[in-house]
Amino acid sequence: MTKRKIGNSDLNIAPFVFGGNIFGWTIDEATSFKILDAFVDNGLDFIDTADVYSRWVPGNKGGESETIIGNWLKKTGKRNQVVIATKVGSSMQPNDSKKNLSKDYIVKAAEDSLRRLQTDHIDLYQSHYDDKDTPVQETLEAYQQLIKDGKVRYIGASNFTAERLAESLQASKQHGFPAYISLQPEYNLYDREGYEKELEPLCAENNLGVITYYSLASGFLSGKYRSEADLNKSKRGAGIKKYLNERGQRILQALDKVAKEYNTTPAAVSLAWVIARPSVTAPIASATSIEQLNELSKAVNLNLPAEVINKLTEASSYL
Repeated sequence: MTKRKIGNSDLNIAPFVFGGNIFGWTIDEATSFKILDAFVDNGLDFIDTADVYSRWVPGNKGGESETIIGNWLKKTGKRNQVVIATKVGSSMQPNDSKKNLSKDYIVKAAEDSLRRLQTDHIDLYQSHYDDKDTPVQETLEAYQQLIKDGKVRYIGASNFTAERLAESLQASKQHGFPAYISLQPEYNLYDREGYEKELEPLCAENNLGVITYYSLASGFLSGKYRSEADLNKSKRGAGIKKYLNERGQRILQALDKVAKEYNTTPAAVSLAWVIARPSVTAPIASATSIEQLNELSKAVNLNLPAEVINKLTEASSYL
């Protein structure tokens, strides 16, 4: 397995990121521990979460995912074996969609995340969503303080438009602030257009690492959902209906064909396609069982030839 550097940093990671949004949501702490152990045993090393995960679950208040990861780090002593990324900016209050990247908010939120994660530093601290009411300079100033204090190593952005990302990068250059080293956009074999048209050129120009979320289109690209009758198979099924169209079926057919040819799964093929994208550092995906994790992690060594990648790209064409 060849590790990849995240943008202009010294963070070298395996090209598969575990998505911690499911911790405290679809799996409990005991199951989370087993999967995290298996993840590291497979030679993988990057865990992505956010302070707000998983506030949306009845009875939760946010911070559950970070807490589970922190408890696992304390129990196993594997902090030096993993890269920990988390996010800030989403409200921790119920039914509040307001975003906050003000300096005071970020500095306090970082302390809360460090406490839950039971670590003295966050490897990659990411702006979860853009906060248009806060000047980008103020946000970057907060990160500058956290980096100076040794509490954060690098910073990244998530869900930013190309315009706002460019504005932030320019502010870093102009004022000497730390710069975002990565972007976390939605990107997968189905959802391609937004990233490829606007964000990809900007990321390439500035050597940003790209860590994709919804890399399996909420599970659609696993082939688990073929019709509306399948939507009740999981708690995330409701968000998959939009993929059940002619283009979606065309993509599944192409995935089925490649998976059969290489004796693997559509999910592994989907992730391998993202990994093969020159601008992408690594995709994020989640697993709720060790069996599922083992299947997904096969993508890391599934080096599909260019002609196969091209066929998948053609099958998922949005033009």
